[in-house]
Amino acid sequence: MNSFLFNDIVQAALQEDIGFHDLTTEATVDPHHTSSAELLAKEHGVLAGLEVAFTAFRRLDPSVQCEATLQDGDSLAPGQVIAKISGHTASLLSAERVALNFLQHLCGVATATRKSVEQIKAYNCRIVDTRKTTPGLRLLEKYAVRVGGGYNHRLGLFDAVLIKDNHIAAAGGITAAVQLVRKRSGHTVKIEVETETLAQVKEAFQTGADIIMLDNMSPALMREAVQLTHGKVLTEASGGLTLDALSEVAATGVDLISLGWLTHSVKALDISLNIKESSKYI
Repeated sequence: MNSFLFNDIVQAALQEDIGFHDLTTEATVDPHHTSSAELLAKEHGVLAGLEVAFTAFRRLDPSVQCEATLQDGDSLAPGQVIAKISGHTASLLSAERVALNFLQHLCGVATATRKSVEQIKAYNCRIVDTRKTTPGLRLLEKYAVRVGGGYNHRLGLFDAVLIKDNHIAAAGGITAAVQLVRKRSGHTVKIEVETETLAQVKEAFQTGADIIMLDNMSPALMREAVQLTHGKVLTEASGGLTLDALSEVAATGVDLISLGWLTHSVKALDISLNIKESSKYI
């Protein structure tokens, strides 16, 4: 991932945390004091966002040295060293929380995604994310989903059409909504329609929609819906799907399973920064 995509995000996070200065560090640490530290995994998971964490240290102090011992996508185990960081002790301490916040959260997203992918590995089905992301962190979270083995749904409102229930109500029905999109959008735009009943699936299929979302349907109903499409359009299961339910859902024949909780409520992975050597001066 290109650093220009997250440099400003990291800079804003540092400004939010440090403000005018780090009161504690400035009072307790000599500005010439240096240390070496390790980023340490404290539980099992998947590594994601290491370069973002490195950027937090480097944006604060370009002289900080960051050495990765693992790379994004690698599995983590308790006690495993992720990276080694060295430089001015004050810089390490002032950037520590911002670096860990990004790293822990993105590892959490990648770990949740990897677990979901493992649940459906026996089926020809993909795990995809949603727009239910942390404001300002969407690109990073969607990157972490890819690291975990998942796939990205649309990035935003600008790159694909998803006609949802409120659009359908406002347009006067599925057919009317699809016709309006075709009239007003370019030929390269994919059209997805959200459905909740078999009747809506039939209508969406007849309009020539590219993707049909099966929203909050039971596995039995999903299976019927998939059969109605004859494999001619992509089908996406969505709505309140838990980790334990994924295998059963994938078995219905859907092509995609979208999961909002991969990004909107994922548990951060436990990672720490520990100083290993200090009391050196330059």
